[in-house]
Amino acid sequence: MVTGYSNYRVEVRNVKFIADDGRTCPRTAMVSFYNEEGEEIDSKLFGAVDINQIYTIIREGQDLILDNFYIHEFSLSSYRRINGIEKKELVPIIGFSAKNAFFEAKVCTDFTYSSFSEGEVSFDGSHFAKGKVLFNGSVFGEGNVVFSNTLFRNGNIEFTGCVFCAGDFMFKNAIVKDGVKDFQDIHFGNGEVSFANTEFNNGELLFINTHFDSGRFNFKITRITGGKVDFHYSVFGDCEIMFERTEFGNSRVDFRTVDFGSGRINFNRSLFGNGEVNFEGATCKAGKIQFKKAEMGYGPKNFNLMEMADTDISFERTDFGDGDVSFYGSTCRTLSLKSCHLDHYIDLRLSKAELLDISDTIVRDIIDIEPYDFPVDIKSLDMSGMRLLGKLYIDWRHNKCNESIQNQHGTTLRQKAEQFRILKENFSGTGKYEDEDEAYIMFKRFEAKSWLTEQQDKGGIAKIVSHIPNSFQWLVFDKIGLYATSPGRVLLSVVVFWFSFGTLYFLIDLSGLGKTVSAVGNPDKLSTLLQSFYHSAITFFTIGYGDVYPIGLSRVVSGLEGFMGVFMMSYFTVAFVRKVLR
Repeated sequence: MVTGYSNYRVEVRNVKFIADDGRTCPRTAMVSFYNEEGEEIDSKLFGAVDINQIYTIIREGQDLILDNFYIHEFSLSSYRRINGIEKKELVPIIGFSAKNAFFEAKVCTDFTYSSFSEGEVSFDGSHFAKGKVLFNGSVFGEGNVVFSNTLFRNGNIEFTGCVFCAGDFMFKNAIVKDGVKDFQDIHFGNGEVSFANTEFNNGELLFINTHFDSGRFNFKITRITGGKVDFHYSVFGDCEIMFERTEFGNSRVDFRTVDFGSGRINFNRSLFGNGEVNFEGATCKAGKIQFKKAEMGYGPKNFNLMEMADTDISFERTDFGDGDVSFYGSTCRTLSLKSCHLDHYIDLRLSKAELLDISDTIVRDIIDIEPYDFPVDIKSLDMSGMRLLGKLYIDWRHNKCNESIQNQHGTTLRQKAEQFRILKENFSGTGKYEDEDEAYIMFKRFEAKSWLTEQQDKGGIAKIVSHIPNSFQWLVFDKIGLYATSPGRVLLSVVVFWFSFGTLYFLIDLSGLGKTVSAVGNPDKLSTLLQSFYHSAITFFTIGYGDVYPIGLSRVVSGLEGFMGVFMMSYFTVAFVRKVLR
């Protein structure tokens, strides 16, 4: 049956209608379909059944088969009034089928508070050409309920408070025009609930407080033009949830406090338009939530306070569009923003996570990980390959940067070194110079480890020789002065060297291989030990009074000490000036 028509006309003729399955009607309804220019584009014949005959079938408890029939002004409210039944008393409907039927009503087609028997209930291919469609409070027995390929031209449909037993609910390939689509407070049984490839157009699409049991919820390739999509307070059981390639249009998308159960949730390649996206307070017991290659437009994206401690969340290659993105206070097992372009403020102050992956990202604005009013507990932080053009708000101590990078699995020593370098440059730009020093030290250490590992992998002579420069760097650059970041440590090293050389002069004197001699006698009556330390001081600091001079092996040691003195004082000067200038 054609669906893209702008208008239609119904002509009922006194001609017997014979359906394909042999059912007959005394009259035939011919429905002609017209386009916007008023041209007829199709026509179809239906059996024109009298509404009172339908009511009689319901009252007598017979099977109600309306396939290929034209039904005018169907209303269970009118049926109750005629038969003296309470307004909300369930009306039993036995063996129902209305495939390829044509419904129209001035106000509404009313199936409210109906009770469908077990077995399939099908409206497959039917048209609700005029008026609202109401199923409020209806109860469906076990079996499939099929609304696939249906057309709702009015766009206002209500399934509020319906109860579905075990079986599939199929709303695939349906077309619902602009209006309110109300699926609130429904309880679906075990089975698949599918709105795949359905066109909801503009208006409100409401699934507030709806319960889905085990099975599958399929919203794949569904198209929504704009308005509001609201799953607020909905509860999912152990089911697979599919929103892959769903087009939400310029809608306000609301998944606040939704319980996603323990299944796999797929938003891959979904398209969010220029409206707020809100997942605040959503929960998931275990599983995966994926937004890979999703696209978002203008408006804020709120993922705050989500409770998903055992859930992996992935936004890999997602385009967040314009507007801030916030995960403030959320818990998850892993959160991945790998390969994303982060052009606006991103709040990643997670309450708890095993892994935060922001590798291969391009950051043009601010990423905020720094704790403020609660601790940010991120065990592992992966920034490998990041292009940081903006700023990273992070604290070396409170965010445990050292541990969070070293805890990474699957990254090389070179990649870890690169991440410490990123932090070092970021801390420098944000004026956190103490944190900059800590990051710089770890950068140089991992750079050295990486170089040594690479040389070891080469084998041969390189494997042996590589230990010499590595050991020199470890001792002189790292242990003596922490890569010129600690003038206090350099000064302490100066004292250690002075004391060590003084002790060495004394031992040489005792061994008879050399000694220090006073050129002016010994007016201060210094002992050999004190004279050794005095000579060490004037040599190390290059004072050179000449009142005490070395002979024998002590001459060689004095030359070495003089060089070390010049080197260490220069080292101290660089480290001290670096601190003062910053």
